[in-house]
Amino acid sequence: MAAAIRSLNRVLLQHQRHCLSKAAYQAPPHPCSVNIVWTYRHFAASTKPARKIKKEEKDKEKTSDAKIDDIEKIKSYTYMESEPEDDVYLKRLYPRRIYEVEKAIHLLKKFQVLDFTNPKQGVYLDLTLDMALGKKKKVEPFSSVISLPYPFASEVNRVAVFTGNASEIKIAEENGAAFAGGVDLIKKILDDEVAVDFYVAVPEIMSELNPLKKKLKKRFPKATRNSIGRDIPKMLELFKTGHEIMVDEERQNFLSTKIATLDMPSDQLAANLQAVINEVCKHRALNLGPFVVRAFLRSSTSEGLLLKIDSLLPRDVETKEAT
Repeated sequence: MAAAIRSLNRVLLQHQRHCLSKAAYQAPPHPCSVNIVWTYRHFAASTKPARKIKKEEKDKEKTSDAKIDDIEKIKSYTYMESEPEDDVYLKRLYPRRIYEVEKAIHLLKKFQVLDFTNPKQGVYLDLTLDMALGKKKKVEPFSSVISLPYPFASEVNRVAVFTGNASEIKIAEENGAAFAGGVDLIKKILDDEVAVDFYVAVPEIMSELNPLKKKLKKRFPKATRNSIGRDIPKMLELFKTGHEIMVDEERQNFLSTKIATLDMPSDQLAANLQAVINEVCKHRALNLGPFVVRAFLRSSTSEGLLLKIDSLLPRDVETKEAT
């Protein structure tokens, strides 16, 4: 009996020790792991990956340095002494080529054949202007209508004639005016019943046209635009077939206009180009220097070709006599 009691006490003592050990020990996560003590932690302190951030910063610095080096290399490129011999070349190695008008037109026609584009596409002239007049003044953005030597538009412009004279109204109608009249025509325009491409007027009716200034804006008749005069047939002839050129309202020193179609003969295209430049240069005195700073010729599908403009610009009479 005593031996049995001693065995029971021994079992109870081992069970007690086993229960107390659970607070400090945990079974190993893997059967092959032995004698590993796992303690319970209910909190943890996060550490910043300092080394990783430093490495990323170094990578960024290296990348930015590489970009700067590339830019400096590009800036340090020197132009080649001779012109490119092949059709394909690195543009940054050569200064931008400047072409005579005839050569530029020839290239545009060649581009069209090589690219299989529309042979009747438009040809455009882009001009950068020096609008300065001195003493902090400048040329105001302008628009004008010119008669091109070789018109290319297929449609005739619609023109309205302002006059209160019955005989002049008849003359205007006989010469192709879309509308002609006085006070009655003014009322129709204000009521949006009449809208045309251009408006011309005789001098006697100008005082009655003031209500139309805000409505017509740049279309309002002006002597500088040759839209005020007594020769109604002449004005109608100009504005029915005329071509309008206009300075860009946002850039204010840039003018872009269509001057021809690519299928027109080269001499006709060149004549239209010269006519546009002559008209543009009328808007600033010649003694102030070249009004056109830069000119590009392009088609609807081609790049712009930089033109030699010295021979295209009108010269001051005094300058001609001096030379």
